[in-house]
Amino acid sequence: MSENKIRNMEEFSAKSGISRPTVSKYFNNPDSVRSATRTKIEAAIEKYDYRPNIYAMNQNRKLTKNVGIVVPFLADPYFAEIARNLEQRCIDAGYRPTMFSAHGDPAHEVEILDSLRALKPAGVLLAPLGRASDKGALEKFCADVPTLIFDSSVDEFGLAFVGSDNFQFTSHISDYLCRTGEPPCFFEMKTPANPNAHRRRQSYLDAMAAYGHTPHVISVDGEGWGFEEIGRLGGHLALSECQFQTNTILCSNDRLAIGLLTACYERGVKVGRGPDCSIRVAGQDGHPHSRYTCPPLTTISHDYNAVSKHAAEALFKAIDGHVEPWKSTRIEGKLILRDSA
Repeated sequence: MSENKIRNMEEFSAKSGISRPTVSKYFNNPDSVRSATRTKIEAAIEKYDYRPNIYAMNQNRKLTKNVGIVVPFLADPYFAEIARNLEQRCIDAGYRPTMFSAHGDPAHEVEILDSLRALKPAGVLLAPLGRASDKGALEKFCADVPTLIFDSSVDEFGLAFVGSDNFQFTSHISDYLCRTGEPPCFFEMKTPANPNAHRRRQSYLDAMAAYGHTPHVISVDGEGWGFEEIGRLGGHLALSECQFQTNTILCSNDRLAIGLLTACYERGVKVGRGPDCSIRVAGQDGHPHSRYTCPPLTTISHDYNAVSKHAAEALFKAIDGHVEPWKSTRIEGKLILRDSA
């Protein structure tokens, strides 16, 4: 038995002297090759103690060149931007990407996974709903199809996880806000659509404790993905009831911040850093339209390019048979200073 571990089907083909297409054909269906060839392959398997991974055993998926990209809600500008980046990387690598949106619906997310099986994709880039997802369905799908999880981690179902470091996001922007003015209140939804919101809330609480400030969390009513209107209505209520204990407000995400800015405008509350301004407002995400708000929104931005690059490259390696040990890659955000805070 060889002591040199064979890592993938290419190496097994080279060692055994059997062509890669024939090897792939055998692992897909042993009866599809001639008896003599099958005997030769099985002897080589025994000699080199080679066992293919589940993805190499389904090379018919790779040959389709289809790649699925699944997000919770494609109309959300963050997911639209990251999906656009992933789509272009797939095209540049010679794959045919297909976009899917779960529309925030766990049942529809499962339907998408079933549809993807019919496409026999080479692999899938999946941003799951998170806590709302059907964990059993996700686990089974990831066992069947090479799947890279991004944005919202769900245990260790996929090949790996790639996303932003949400704890760093909130800690970093909280530090800036504390150093440049009154410590921030935290403005959030009571029932967030994305589980990353819980990480940001906890990071805010940790930051306030570390800096010796009393945390003030304002949780507004609202469910689903209409964040701007939820932020606007919740902002009106919070302002009318004087719920903000300081003149600085850190929103859980940029879309809530945009709604809050609208509420401030409608109530005649001036936002910004100038001496004639009443409050400062900051967001989180680097929403593609955040620079165009009035005033332009201070935020901490995802590194869209780095997230898409790491996610796509990890998936492409797995499709090629180079499956590495599971790991989580969390990428830091970049603080963007504008007039709102």
